[in-house]
Amino acid sequence: MTGRAMDPLSPATVAAAAELEADEEEAGPQTADVPTLWGTQQTAPEPMRMQMSQGNPLLLSHTLQELLARDSVQVELSPEKKGLFLKHVEYEVSSQRFRSSVHRRYNDFVVFHDMLLHRFPYRMVPALPPKRMLGADREFIEARRRALKRFINLVARHPRFSEDVVLKLFLSFSGPDVQNRLKESVQSVGDEFLHCKVAARAKDFLPADIQAQFAASRELVRNIFNSFYKLRDRAERMASRAIDNAADLLVFGKELSALGSDTTPLPPWAALSSSAWGTLKQALKGLSVEFAILADKAAQQGKQEETDVVEKLSLFLDLLQSYKDLCERHEKGVLHRHQRTLNRSTLTKWQGTSGQEPESVEQLESRIMEQENAIQTLELRRHFSLYCLHQETQLVHAYLPLTSHILGAFVNSQIQGHKEMSKVWNDLKPKLHCLFAGPSGPPTWPRSPPEESLLPR
Repeated sequence: MTGRAMDPLSPATVAAAAELEADEEEAGPQTADVPTLWGTQQTAPEPMRMQMSQGNPLLLSHTLQELLARDSVQVELSPEKKGLFLKHVEYEVSSQRFRSSVHRRYNDFVVFHDMLLHRFPYRMVPALPPKRMLGADREFIEARRRALKRFINLVARHPRFSEDVVLKLFLSFSGPDVQNRLKESVQSVGDEFLHCKVAARAKDFLPADIQAQFAASRELVRNIFNSFYKLRDRAERMASRAIDNAADLLVFGKELSALGSDTTPLPPWAALSSSAWGTLKQALKGLSVEFAILADKAAQQGKQEETDVVEKLSLFLDLLQSYKDLCERHEKGVLHRHQRTLNRSTLTKWQGTSGQEPESVEQLESRIMEQENAIQTLELRRHFSLYCLHQETQLVHAYLPLTSHILGAFVNSQIQGHKEMSKVWNDLKPKLHCLFAGPSGPPTWPRSPPEESLLPR
């Protein structure tokens, strides 16, 4: 899980992998009508399979571009709901892959999230934004919309989720009662362990030091998460400062314009400077246009950094958080259930040796058999959980190149923003000449006072 080379597979394991591939080839391709970017066509999909390296189903070979190309989902407030104070908010969810547009409420996302956890308990299921109990202002609604968009895009690009019927239902079903349809689709098939051909043999594909790799990967992801959390915090501050700077520039320009539009009559004792004051007022009045342009450029830069930098950092943080949640589910779920079942089995066997009535021996043996079967199943699930964790770790590493995309967007935003604002400042400079013109000479730009004059004497 840490990215080092895998231990070589044993001949028996290689044979098992070959048998697995042969079974799938003998089953033949299952043709189905699958929506694509260009329409619906007959194709042979690979349901419930990740893109695996040949010879070992544990290893994946996804690139960031391949993951991002799986789908692009937009989440917007429904047009008729914008700006209204309602009991609930409705979202328009549009999928590029399915060429669909449906309307969903927050509770629909909640049911979809729960069904994903039920269907894929050993995979990274991103968390949903919290539900606000007492009303929701515009800022909260916008923040939740962005979080829902990040959630659905991570799900739609996940190799397992993207081929499952529950995702297709959520993104394309436009009929009534989508929540019941989602529940029925999951309850009728069970979780991934029951249908994955590798589940019973997952242990054969795991490296011998899987526990050590799991601990190291968990620590690495925790450190990456902490660093990216700080990066996002600073990026949010920089974007916020750009937007605040835009507001300050706009007010600055308006105040200059107000000063130039002042109609207060000039007192007689200042008549000697009447022409200079009139010229200055005329120049100040026209500066508000340039400052409004500067404010607009600064606001654009701030919003661009929110979209291209802050949101991408948040997307990656959501992914890392889902990995941390998965690790906790592995420890608190499978491992704890396994230990409880072992304790019950030990207690039952102890009762069997402590002297039981003859009529209860058969029942006791049946209970022991049931518990041993349960232990065996939990042991298989534990190995399958580690198998899935290993694959999910590879997906996290597949997303790491997103860092270069984020840094590139940040650098481009700074270059473009400063370039555009520099042009406006340069255009503004000639208009200030009259402010520094003497009574009969050319404009004289003021100079900063010498440093010595600022020191106390």
